[in-house]
Amino acid sequence: MVSVAGLRRRFRSALLETKARSERTMHWLDVQRIAEELVDLHPEVDPTTVSFPRLKAMVTALPGFAEQPGHPCNERILEAIQQAWMDERA
Repeated sequence: MVSVAGLRRRFRSALLETKARSERTMHWLDVQRIAEELVDLHPEVDPTTVSFPRLKAMVTALPGFAEQPGHPCNERILEAIQQAWMDERA
């Protein structure tokens, strides 16, 4: 039988793990964080040469990226990511 203290420890551990996971998760509107990740993972790539379909694929491949239902990507978001990526490289 599991004690109340044991259940509390398990609950607290699960809660902390969920919180840490959500803090690491990126979404389309995390433009600055996405740009920073792109600079770190693709330092050799010039953002001005990346097409939007390729940029979208690069972003969705980032560790911790997860699309949110109801928050799709569009050209305006990709432009913002590309600009932030250029700014980060400067």
